[in-house]
Amino acid sequence: MLSKPNLPRWMRLWQLRAGRRARSEVVDIRRRVAMVGGALLLGFVALVFAAAGDKVQRLIFQISAVAWWLPLLITPSVFALIVWLTNRYVPDARGSGIPQIIAAGRYPDQAADGPLVSLKTAFAKLALTLTTLAAGGSVGREGPTVQVSAAIMVAMHRLLKVRISAGVFIAGGAAGVAAAFNTPLAGIAFAIEELASAYEQRVAVLTMGAVMIAGLVSLSVAGDYVYFGAMRETLPVADVLLIAPIAGIGGGLAGGLFARIVLAASDRSAGWARKAAARPILFAAVCGLVVAGVSIATGGATWGTGYDVTKFLVEGNHGKLWFFPAKFVTALASTLSGAPGGIFAPSLAVGAGFGNLLTPAFPDSPTGAVVMMGMVAYFVGVVRAPLTAVIILIEATAARGVILSLFATALIADWTSAQVCPTRLYHGLSKRMMPTKQKATAAPSEG
Repeated sequence: MLSKPNLPRWMRLWQLRAGRRARSEVVDIRRRVAMVGGALLLGFVALVFAAAGDKVQRLIFQISAVAWWLPLLITPSVFALIVWLTNRYVPDARGSGIPQIIAAGRYPDQAADGPLVSLKTAFAKLALTLTTLAAGGSVGREGPTVQVSAAIMVAMHRLLKVRISAGVFIAGGAAGVAAAFNTPLAGIAFAIEELASAYEQRVAVLTMGAVMIAGLVSLSVAGDYVYFGAMRETLPVADVLLIAPIAGIGGGLAGGLFARIVLAASDRSAGWARKAAARPILFAAVCGLVVAGVSIATGGATWGTGYDVTKFLVEGNHGKLWFFPAKFVTALASTLSGAPGGIFAPSLAVGAGFGNLLTPAFPDSPTGAVVMMGMVAYFVGVVRAPLTAVIILIEATAARGVILSLFATALIADWTSAQVCPTRLYHGLSKRMMPTKQKATAAPSEG
């Protein structure tokens, strides 16, 4: 028998290549197991988080029922406590969670071992967001779900010793959106439009796999549900040509204003923002007082995510015209406070209020369709992601009859918002989440 040193050269090369191929196959298997395991786990976590969020936000209504003035004490106090805990122990858990994943995707090597997507940050994000909702904060769970989902995906890859690339963050975040809204296509669109600056083929496959598995988990546990309920109305072309410009311009202006104020607070470019940053706990308490005062004045209509009111309006019912400005104020105050919580659901609620504000001007048009045009206009105005916004609403309402109406409105709103706030909200916020040595070299966000 030939000893290894005496093997022919061709045989030694063959053994070397076979060994490399075997190691590569093992790595591929671990990568697939990490993706499947991470998607399964994040799907269950997203469902539990959603159920918990729905329950805890009822607490503020029960407190108000005991004495109407109690929230004036509780909400500011809890906001201040949450911001103190966040700033002291888990600063990377503040805010939405989506800017953190955008930053992590840009610099995956630094983020993989950092606090942006650590399990400590993820667990804190869950607990603090639920506490914000329990105190009546006008925040959503979708942004936090994105950050938590990415953290779970990263942890699974680290456990199986698989290299953590930008695609891992993107796939986890996209699966989080899909699980939060039961909207798999929106998850993929969100990955393309917001999370990934360069959406490669390998990332596409990883993202679609994670979204599919998270969606199957949601389907198996929660059933095949439509997030806002089915909306079957359609709009004639003549109505679209009239309503889309009005809704798009109005929603784009309002959403762009929201984004501009939030970015001004983030980069402290305004005098009031610098004063707020100097006393964050006091400022959070003031924001909590604003939320409590407006919510009490509106009979509790603006507490929490605003899901119930949004669903009511999408179903074609007429609501109070003051809901739009009132919800805008509570959503803005909750976001500026620095408490952990997303802006997806509150923005859709504000948009529904804006659409409801338009309905008296178009009495012959289907109310639900007009409301949806207002929703997509304001939401796009805030986040500047027209494709994601349209797909979320289509999947969340099964309203295929208004697809073109929503796209027309979204494009107008996107352009209008850019005139008010040239920097896209999530991308602007993500720069404050980057490692210090990376901030100076970060590319300017898209206008």
